[in-house]
Amino acid sequence: MEEQKDPKSQYHEKLYAYAEQLRDVRVIGLLVFVAIVLLISWSGAKAIDTNYRLQKQISGMQQQTQVQQLKNKNLQLQNEYYNTPQYLELAARQSFGLAAPGETELVVPRSVALAHTVALPDEDQKQAAKTKARQPAYQRNFQAWMDFFLHRQSPQD
Repeated sequence: MEEQKDPKSQYHEKLYAYAEQLRDVRVIGLLVFVAIVLLISWSGAKAIDTNYRLQKQISGMQQQTQVQQLKNKNLQLQNEYYNTPQYLELAARQSFGLAAPGETELVVPRSVALAHTVALPDEDQKQAAKTKARQPAYQRNFQAWMDFFLHRQSPQD
């Protein structure tokens, strides 16, 4: 009858067999190759992440530049308007209480005039919110990925 080996000795034998396999040059070469591939992959992933972050910063700065250019253009147009005869006439009427010959000026207190106004909501924002709320989750996810790949800023960012 064969003698049955205890589990501890079987474990030691298997461990010794694995250790013997590590002496083979092919196994060592394979392990070195896998280590090199992992290091190159990790380095590539870090480079991609760095490029993504830098591209995001560049995109943000370009958008800030465009916004500032639009503000400058708006101020330039506003300055041009302030130099027109129409504005000068309106400013004289408003600031100095002047009127054209034959006109009667009525002064209404600001609080009375504003008490009867109604704030109108922006229709485009309401429509966009309704449309987005009605989209299924997969469409919202697809749109988020498209915004990511095309470097678009979503409204909540």
